[in-house]
Amino acid sequence: MSTSQVTVERRIAAPVGRVWEALTDIEGSPRVLSGVERVEMLSEGPFGVGTRWRETRRMLGKEATEEMYVTASEAPTRYVAEADSRGVHYVSEFVLTPEGDDATAVRLVFGSELDKMGGVAGVLMKLFGGLGAKAVAKAIAKDLADVATAVESP
Repeated sequence: MSTSQVTVERRIAAPVGRVWEALTDIEGSPRVLSGVERVEMLSEGPFGVGTRWRETRRMLGKEATEEMYVTASEAPTRYVAEADSRGVHYVSEFVLTPEGDDATAVRLVFGSELDKMGGVAGVLMKLFGGLGAKAVAKAIAKDLADVATAVESP
């Protein structure tokens, strides 16, 4: 079993409630996150544990679609979304910490776990793990910058 984790943090000049709304408006995320091309909601109702969606992004010049689901939600300060794809389990944990009334520190921890990945795929993961982590960190930082742009503007 092989695991990797990337953490990105950003201070956003907006109240925690406003940042939470932007991060949990899954259906509206293509309007906020430049890396998200489209979203298909797979569940109904308000955001919370059990919310499911299919998200299509462009990463490294390729389109990738993943089905994601919320496994923890503690509004307005924390949620966890997970996905399983091609033998890899992904976990994204968003933690929002209020900094006074007008700012929020956001930490996003993205982890992936490969179970018994062997052969060519296992070799490629070892060779490109560092490059992959940098690409993921860059994409996450861009997502948080996009959220900041959306909620910091009047």
